[in-house]
Amino acid sequence: ARCDSRKGKRTGQWESKSGCERGRGLRFPEPLCQTRRAVSPVPDAPAALLTEESFVGMRILVVEDNTINRELSAELLRMLGAEVEVAQNGRQAVEAVLGHPALYYDAVLMDIQMPVMDGYEAARRIRASGLDRIEELPILAITADAFAEDIRQAMRAGMDGHLAKPVSMEQLRKALACCTRRKRRFSQEEQDAGRGREESTQNSN
Repeated sequence: ARCDSRKGKRTGQWESKSGCERGRGLRFPEPLCQTRRAVSPVPDAPAALLTEESFVGMRILVVEDNTINRELSAELLRMLGAEVEVAQNGRQAVEAVLGHPALYYDAVLMDIQMPVMDGYEAARRIRASGLDRIEELPILAITADAFAEDIRQAMRAGMDGHLAKPVSMEQLRKALACCTRRKRRFSQEEQDAGRGREESTQNSN
């Protein structure tokens, strides 16, 4: 499939098993090309999660070398109730994630084209770090490139989704809602596993 980048016309789709249900087999269509204000290609979140209250207390790492874009994304996230920390390149992002306890951040919004270390390499290093439960950390690519190969490369690097620049409030709202749902699911699975271990121990005694 091809795309007319001048008009932002979508002419095809690529299916991915990634996104907010990464690793769980849920499929969703990835647009090969997005308009300037297109929403994030992540599954729609329940309406109950699309509220500012849902995001209070969330800690988001914004990784962006462009000062204006970085400040804009940070301000939009704060308007949604999230706490924001920033990094100016991929190396700083890796140091920030690995320098804190597991799941210190609720999500990482990662620009792709940056000096020192790009977003792809940063995501690969974060995923390969061996940090406890690092596979649960949502890493979302933020880039103007929305062609199929760009999206595939982001997924191969260990990213979970793709937001097209310029990032809008609605994009971020849906992305955070997706991250919230993902976090709750992992938490529930951990609780279920814990109960299973307790029952197994009791039965063995």
